[in-house]
Parts: sequence; C-alpha cells; structure tokens
Amino acid sequence: MSSALTDLFPLPIVQAPMAGGVSVPQLAAAVCEAGGLGFLAAGYKTADGMYQEIKQLRSLTSRPFGVNVFMPQPEYADPAAVDVYAHQLAGEATWYEAELGDPDSGRDDGFEAKLVVLRDNPVPVVSFHFGVPSREVVDTLHRVGTFVLAAATTPDEARAVERAGADGVIAQGVEAGGHQGTHRDVPETDGSGLGLLSLIAQVREAVSIPIVAAGGIMRGSQIAGVLAAGASAAQLGTAFLATHESGANALHKRALTNPLFVRTELTRAFSGRPARGLVNRFLREHGPYAPAAYPEIHHLTSPLRKAAAKAGDAQGMALWAGQGHRMARELPAGQLVEVLAGELAVARASLAGGGVL
Repeated sequence: MSSALTDLFPLPIVQAPMAGGVSVPQLAAAVCEAGGLGFLAAGYKTADGMYQEIKQLRSLTSRPFGVNVFMPQPEYADPAAVDVYAHQLAGEATWYEAELGDPDSGRDDGFEAKLVVLRDNPVPVVSFHFGVPSREVVDTLHRVGTFVLAAATTPDEARAVERAGADGVIAQGVEAGGHQGTHRDVPETDGSGLGLLSLIAQVREAVSIPIVAAGGIMRGSQIAGVLAAGASAAQLGTAFLATHESGANALHKRALTNPLFVRTELTRAFSGRPARGLVNRFLREHGPYAPAAYPEIHHLTSPLRKAAAKAGDAQGMALWAGQGHRMARELPAGQLVEVLAGELAVARASLAGGGVL
C-alpha cells in the first residue's frame, strides 16, 4: 500500500465498518488509539447522523479514521416478488406484534448528501460498498485530501475499482460476515464467491493498487497469512463485533460463541442481498424464498428485526457473522488490537525462521 496511506495507521489492522449500529465512535476510537484504522459505518444513517458521529469520533481521538458509504442501488427488484415475500412474513409480523416496513422507503441511502458532508468536512479515508463511485467522485475526495477505498469480490470488480482511481481495493472473500460487497447483485452467482486467499492472489495479478484483505480473519496469524499472500493490511469485522465498545446487541455478541449457533450461511432473508449470518430460525425458514430485492427487503424486515431484538429473541434477528465467529474474543477493542499485533509479530518471526503459521 502507498506509504502515504499506511503512514496513517502503524499496524496493518483495519476495523471493518459494520452498519446497523455496531461501528460506533467509541469502537473506532479505541481501534485508532491502539494503532489500527477504525471505521464508522454511514450505511442506514442520514447525512446528519453520519456527521454527528464523525464529530463525536473526533472528540475521542486525534488519529486518522475512515467512513464507509453505501453506493446507490439500481432499480431492478420485482415488486410482485417483494409482495409475495411480504405475505410470507405476515406470520412473523403477527408473532412479534409488529408492522412490516415500507419496502419503498428509499434506494440511495442519502448518497449525495453524504458526499457533500465528506467534501465539506474531509475525513482521512472513505470506503465504498456495493459498487464503485465514479472517477469524478473519487477525484473530488482526493482534492480534499481523502484516501479512497472500495470493496471488490472478484478480479473484474477490482479492475473497476482501479479504473475509478481509488487508492486501494478491499478484497472481500466469501468468508466475510455481513453483506457481500458485490457491484451487481446477480442471483445466478449466489454461493459462487471466492475464498479470501484465492481472491487475493487473483486480485494481485489483476490490479496494481494495494489490497486490504477481508473475510473470516480473527487471529494475528491469519493477518500474517494475508500479508504474505500480497495484501497490505487486513480488515476484521466479526473479531471486533464482540468487543466491549461494539454497539452490537448483547444477544448478537453472545450468539457468536453460543453452541446453539454452529454455522453461518449466505442469505437474502433479511435484506434481499447476499449476507453471511449465523443460521437461526428466521434464516432457515425464509432464506430459501427471499427475492433479490435490496434495499426493499431490508426496509420490509427492519421492524421485525427490531421487534425480535426487543423481545430478546435471537432467532428472529439478523446475526451477521463471518466464518470465524467461534474464535471471537470478548475484550476491549484496544486490547484486541494489541493481542492481534502480538500474534502477528509471533507469526512473522516464525515465518522468518522457516516455521509455519
């Protein structure tokens, strides 16, 4: 990675932006103070809500940080399919005594308004999910001194990130928790995502910009592995979800290591886009029938998920988690960064001495 960007954070550890209230300023600040790169998640927030969190984070740390923005989504959802799914969820609404949400609550997530805020109040790093911004958008962020990253799940998507002029690509393997950052939501490709190490190798041959590796990383030895494979830094989400500062619901945190939840699966059940979560009742019952309709399904199920959380029912929540969730450690975020850095140092020393990770 360009030294200008890596100079922002001493350790090659990036805290993934997790939308929905997980990546709160306190979490990002703790990661930044420990030497990593903390991120705020602007997804599902208003432009003012994002701005208020940026101000709060700046009051907690003077170190560089990042903000993640969702790209607007094209209109290709089938309204009839959304209606059918809504009828299927009627029983859930009755059970949780909640109304289904309005699937037509908005598609662009306040994209343009957020860009205005980020241009007027520049932050060190901005990353994009669900697509690639135009060269014009990237250039305007560069002009205010912001480094730009964008997620990619295939070599072709990585090439698109490079063509847009971004400073680096976040190579997101299929192991990652939460939403896959695919640029186009093509149902025919469900379940065909690339594993992280294979993706890093292919992206490294496809582009010349630096790579941030993301997907299932929970230990310092895994960070050493992706660095050895050609990445410049590692992005961890699920590992930070269980930390003390994380804004995740307590039920969600406990579920990561609860023997009741033994595996994860990619599903459209909660949002209409492929996202990896712990397999619970809602996912099992509705995942096979959920249409490709994001953000319509996200809006539709939002009241159900909130009602399930309020009722203390993890079986009705979106328990986003990567494949390494059972390795989660309930630590303060800063301490987790220190532990990861120590594990990374041991792994690197082992490799230098001819050992194994």
